[in-house]
Amino acid sequence: MLTPSFDLSQDPDFLTIAIRVPHARVSEFDVYFQGVDFKFYAKPYFLRLTLPGRIVENGSEQGSYDADKGIFTIQLPKETPGQHFEGLNMLTALLAPRKSRTAKPLVEEIGASEEGVEDDDEEFDWEIEQSPYEEVSESALNLQGHYGFGGLRSGVFQRLQDEFSDVIDIKDPDFTPAAERRQKRLAAELAKFDPDHYLADFFEDEAVEQVLKYNPWWTNTYSKMMAFLEKSQEQENHAVLVSFSEEEKYQLRKFVHKSYLLDKRAHRQVYYSLADILLAYCYETRVNEGEKTVESAWNIRKLSATLCWFETWTNVHEVLVSFGRRVLCYPLYRHFKLVMEAYRDTVKILQLGKSAVLKCLLDIHRIFQETDPAYILNDLYISDYCVWIQKAKHTLSSRNGEGTSLRLSSTALTEITAELRTCCLVQKVGSSCRSLERSVPDEGPAGLRGGRAGGGRPSRPRGGSRSEGVPLCIRTADSLLQLRGR
Repeated sequence: MLTPSFDLSQDPDFLTIAIRVPHARVSEFDVYFQGVDFKFYAKPYFLRLTLPGRIVENGSEQGSYDADKGIFTIQLPKETPGQHFEGLNMLTALLAPRKSRTAKPLVEEIGASEEGVEDDDEEFDWEIEQSPYEEVSESALNLQGHYGFGGLRSGVFQRLQDEFSDVIDIKDPDFTPAAERRQKRLAAELAKFDPDHYLADFFEDEAVEQVLKYNPWWTNTYSKMMAFLEKSQEQENHAVLVSFSEEEKYQLRKFVHKSYLLDKRAHRQVYYSLADILLAYCYETRVNEGEKTVESAWNIRKLSATLCWFETWTNVHEVLVSFGRRVLCYPLYRHFKLVMEAYRDTVKILQLGKSAVLKCLLDIHRIFQETDPAYILNDLYISDYCVWIQKAKHTLSSRNGEGTSLRLSSTALTEITAELRTCCLVQKVGSSCRSLERSVPDEGPAGLRGGRAGGGRPSRPRGGSRSEGVPLCIRTADSLLQLRGR
């Protein structure tokens, strides 16, 4: 059986399902609907949907078939007129079967007898081999590392480290605990930081200013949402502002629905890692002005410590600091304005809701899928995120018990800036730039510009390693990476 392409729309009284079946035998088709169940069959197509709201058969249902386009259009009345059905564009969730409502335990012992009675006739083996008891330390028990979506994966890289060494920076992730991963990541960032590159981008920021003017798709969508909220106090369904292309709809139909058993800690971890991945994606989209390049997959995974180091997080503060450090260490454009713009972009995406987040994840999935061997990150993270986000709740309880919304509040950017000031990132860069402008002679920047115009990087100033001017910014840039523990 083939799953056909389909779209759902609604008005206050009806749910409309358009099903594209170009090669079906239209003389023989069946439609069944009741409650939240909808089934359609026209050989060789079969479609079963679990709807987010109840429909009813009351004689007002209608159906039509467009022979030229091969599209069945079925209009079904809502059981409660005026009810708004959420998540009509979450195709993977709609295709998932209804959860079983049985009272049977979710985990059972396979092969156990129903009565649970042992065979008393079986003779006990008294000659079984024994070994002395040895105390096993807790660290030895937790030696194997966990990673992937919600920390649900392990053992993937025991045999594949050589094949995927270009995708991740961490070596032996299966045997590296989370604390050690972070230590190695911070050391690698410190070693990678290049003061000359940072200075060149600071003085010669024409290219940076150009990409800052670019407006990705979510900018206009966000403006429409804010304009609506200014005119009406009612809560808008943000999903209608975000549409999916046919290619994206095809991606959604290809995903296999899963259920994820996440405890409270893993649940928070999933949200924090999602923010980290979105930050990297926003940077990549902006610097390439929406175009995909051979470096797109590299940019996303390199700027996301979640993807590159399998990093785990305990709060938003750690996510923001990590992203800021990596932007100033790895990509072509290493400017703090790009860090702040990526923060703003991510806030807009989160405020737009799950549909916007899902659209970004689908784009990341497509980028990784077309890049060998980055596709492994789809298996570990992105595919699960694409399925999970469609059923995710809007809120997440933070560490202090307060509600943290997936759609960040309007004060989110202020809170992010406060977090950065706490870790000295904003404060140090801002003060160093002002001091640098006052202390560097007029010919200093021109000299740097001249050095970079020829295609090379400006060399570190010679003579007097800690004098006025440029070395001040170098010292500040070096200290920028000394953030851990402050």
